[in-house]
Amino acid sequence: MKVLVVEDEPTLREGLTDLLRGAKYSVDVALDGLTAVQRGVENHYDLIVLDLMLPKLDGLEVCHRIRKVRPTVPILMLTARGAEDEKVKGLQIGADDYVTKPFGARELLARIEALARRAKSAPAEPETIESDGCHFDLGHCVARRGHQMISLTPREIGLLRWLFRQKARAVSRAELLEQIWGANAHMETRTVDVTIANLRQKIERDPANPRIIVSVKGVGYAWGEAPP
Repeated sequence: MKVLVVEDEPTLREGLTDLLRGAKYSVDVALDGLTAVQRGVENHYDLIVLDLMLPKLDGLEVCHRIRKVRPTVPILMLTARGAEDEKVKGLQIGADDYVTKPFGARELLARIEALARRAKSAPAEPETIESDGCHFDLGHCVARRGHQMISLTPREIGLLRWLFRQKARAVSRAELLEQIWGANAHMETRTVDVTIANLRQKIERDPANPRIIVSVKGVGYAWGEAPP
């Protein structure tokens, strides 16, 4: 089992690393939020242990960005005692559980094992999708049409994942803003239109007549053919 530990405080980071390796886990570390996002997006981890107070990018934003590309990886937050608002926000954004500092080694391992069992029993989301002759490798943020390789951003991957997951229905621009840009995103819905227009230029045979991400009049967007 491969775990990413995101913690900037040296003593705690080393203690977590020693604890997990002693329990036979393979451990990578990240010392700041930006590195955590990069590693969390680019690698397949079985679990992420994430501190909320980090340099460069706080843990809540790290959780949100990783969730857009890795929606099923279990995330265990480390929070300060009494940080009730942060716990609630973290769980709303997509963390699976939290442990309050200071914590005992047995409690932490028990929670990690519980999350790992839950993840194994959950149905896996596809890492690859095929639509209209375009092959998407969601885990590596690339697509391929014929011999052409197409680089995709984490936000574009997030849009593709959400639309595919909701493919039985049309999805509003407001919902996409909330799910992909963040629950508190203060943006115009035009932001969604611009991002999808750019994505269509990359992946559609004919961006003027899209067949992968279609427009649904009066609602928003849908995966493939528009739902009735």
